[in-house]
Amino acid sequence: MIIRRDVFQAIADPTRRQIIGMVADKPMNVNTIAESFDVSRQAISLHIKILVECELLTINKQGRERYCQAQLDQLSEVSVWVAQYKQHWDSKLNSLETYLDQLKKERKHGK
Repeated sequence: MIIRRDVFQAIADPTRRQIIGMVADKPMNVNTIAESFDVSRQAISLHIKILVECELLTINKQGRERYCQAQLDQLSEVSVWVAQYKQHWDSKLNSLETYLDQLKKERKHGK
């Protein structure tokens, strides 16, 4: 059975988000990443594997070392998804602001 992972599953876990943050600016050695967490290296390897499957990381070998490099273009899917809900909530908050302004005016004129 093949599990199709997506970018939302990748960022759902705080450890994976932290790994993405660590390698966003520059590639990092897998061992250096693993040393930054208080979990087993095997657990970090699994997180890295998921990030690679979701195409948020690539692994590049340099000699005996393996370096993780971020591929942040995939996060645009998340950005698009969030943007649609941002529009929704902006609209709701604007309506609330208009309503509150109306209440203030009514109270001011009612006194």
